[in-house]
Amino acid sequence: MRNLIYAINTTLDGCCDHTKFSPAEEMMEYFIQLTRDADTFVYGRKTYQLMVPYWPDVANDPSQQANPDYEFARAFDAVEKIVVFSRSLESAEGKKTRIVRTSLQDEILKLKQEQGKNIMTGGVTIPSQLAELGLIDEYIFVVHPIVIGEGRRVFDGINLQEKLQLKLVESTVFKSGTVVLRYLKQ
Repeated sequence: MRNLIYAINTTLDGCCDHTKFSPAEEMMEYFIQLTRDADTFVYGRKTYQLMVPYWPDVANDPSQQANPDYEFARAFDAVEKIVVFSRSLESAEGKKTRIVRTSLQDEILKLKQEQGKNIMTGGVTIPSQLAELGLIDEYIFVVHPIVIGEGRRVFDGINLQEKLQLKLVESTVFKSGTVVLRYLKQ
């Protein structure tokens, strides 16, 4: 069975709104490897529209090769499929994106049974719903050493039936002071 991994950049005060801060450049190599270890992304409409067409456009523009984000863009563009849960998105960009309007739980359980690499998710709404359903196997919080004081927070609106117990299995500190905390569901 494939693992579903939730990875998110956040500030010390839990802000994960990428319009409020940008990850340190040194984090790109970490995210490139995470992306290469996955072959499916699961997003809601908002996160999908932040990621696509931006990253595929960077990956397919030869003038971007000097851009430090270029290798991440290439890794992102190489992912085999993107599954978007949305009731409002009319159409998807590209052939590898599929819009799903049915049960989140049923679709994720099907994806987990398929052969392949990890399944990645990001954002707030869909991961919160996946956490409520107990479907996330691994949580990766990339905590940046800043306080924003506003913006969307990790797990905004989550409604758990019982506490979610996680086990810390890895922590890595980067030169910038950014800390990666990797947890497994217990």
